[in-house]
Amino acid sequence: MEKLMEILEDLRPDVDFENEDALITNGILDSFDVISLVGEIEDEFDVTVRPNHLVPANFDSAKAIMALIEQLKG
Repeated sequence: MEKLMEILEDLRPDVDFENEDALITNGILDSFDVISLVGEIEDEFDVTVRPNHLVPANFDSAKAIMALIEQLKG
């Protein structure tokens, strides 16, 4: 989770990722942020994020993103 938090904070230092749980729903992260984030996640965690994973529920919070990463790592 620590590495994910670093990635998120580098992406958007103005967002409180520890407490925000509606990153997509509230428009805090836009599509460009998500694309950048997916690239970082794939590189850092050696996973492949497929189009069917690109749903708001998977990216609305740091916890949801980490759950997606854990699922992809199998």
